[in-house]
Amino acid sequence: MKLTPSAPVLWHGFIMPLALLALFAVAGFVPGILGRYELEIGYRLMLCITLAEAWNLLAGFGGLVSLGSAAFIGVGAYVFTGALNSLGVDPLVGLFLGGLAGSVLAFVVSPAVFRMRGLYFTVGTLALGEALRLFMVNVPWFGGARGLFLDASFPSRHELFGWALAIMLVAQIAVTGYTQSRLSIILRSVRDDEDAASQLGVRTFRVKLLVFGVASFIMGLAGGLQAFKLGAVEPYGIFGLQWSVDILAMVVIGGLGMRWGAVVGAVVVIALAEFLADYPSIHIILTGVFLIIVIRFAPKGLCGLAMSLWRKFQGTATGELS
Repeated sequence: MKLTPSAPVLWHGFIMPLALLALFAVAGFVPGILGRYELEIGYRLMLCITLAEAWNLLAGFGGLVSLGSAAFIGVGAYVFTGALNSLGVDPLVGLFLGGLAGSVLAFVVSPAVFRMRGLYFTVGTLALGEALRLFMVNVPWFGGARGLFLDASFPSRHELFGWALAIMLVAQIAVTGYTQSRLSIILRSVRDDEDAASQLGVRTFRVKLLVFGVASFIMGLAGGLQAFKLGAVEPYGIFGLQWSVDILAMVVIGGLGMRWGAVVGAVVVIALAEFLADYPSIHIILTGVFLIIVIRFAPKGLCGLAMSLWRKFQGTATGELS
């Protein structure tokens, strides 16, 4: 059986991501289309799409449901800040180092966390994020509870928009390439039944480590970019559990394991946040209620619901024609 997709299939898989990126690029860089407020929202949306894509790759396609996203975001942010402050590197190099730090952390902790499965893995990654937060708070070399300030000029909104577009491009290429390749089939086999995949000769540890490293690299990139935007990092914010919860909500609302679930979920959550910006407590409650409704009535998310309705519509139309 041929497991490797053909070139036309691979190209078809990249059409929609490229169209999405082109849309953001035109909107952000053609003068007069987006103002200051719209550029800020665009930055936030692309950052959230990037993080949600990485988590969907990890949890939706790999079955590794992690609540430790903040650990990799935070490490990326601190390494980016340290690289610019101590080494004086270019922001592009700093972002790469932040992403690399996220991958290195994934490789270091993987022998321990991969011994756990299911809920135990989820709790283990949650503990990792909290442990790193407490470590940063109590080590003065990392600025302690005050954190670190970035010794660099603040980027403009257009520059931030461009950086966010670039890392979203990285995420889209990584996730689309992964889901359109032979690795996708192997990864799903490990997700569905790790023991059976192992008995068939699949090196499950290597497969999980690869997807863990890729997702962590993307999260590290996003963490570095957020540090660049804020001009400072502090452990309570950058290692906060809210990152992990928000990312999970986006993917579950959009559709866990659905190719466009991360994008749809990020758009919905950001839209709710902006619509209820003057009522932050209500925003949190309504997002939670909406998440519960989706889990109860559309367990495959909004993308899964849309696909189900489309199939029913096609079936009805076919029946009427016959």
